[in-house]
Amino acid sequence: QVQLVESGGGLVQAGGSLRLSCIASGTIFSIDAMDWYRQAPGKQRELVATITNGGSTNVADSMKGRFTTTRGNARNTIYLQMANLKSEDTAVYYCRAALRGRYYWGQGTQVTVSS
Repeated sequence: QVQLVESGGGLVQAGGSLRLSCIASGTIFSIDAMDWYRQAPGKQRELVATITNGGSTNVADSMKGRFTTTRGNARNTIYLQMANLKSEDTAVYYCRAALRGRYYWGQGTQVTVSS
């Protein structure tokens, strides 16, 4: 089992930056990959970025160049660095861990971008 806690969300002006954190606890050494998702009001949840156990990363095409995901020195922490934020980035951002064919979600952190 894995528990995930996101933090770092908040209110930011358009053009600004935020860094989200996701801390995993539990059976973290069996995690295959971790993802960032987001869900805007009235919209489906969408994949933002992925970081694999081996450290490979991928960011959704629409966010490339503005968003990056990295792993901290502590294996149980990942980050989502967001730059040049736009109003359409307003959403709840979730961390997800894939472990042995099962998925675990955090509670989410709200990001609000004001124009």
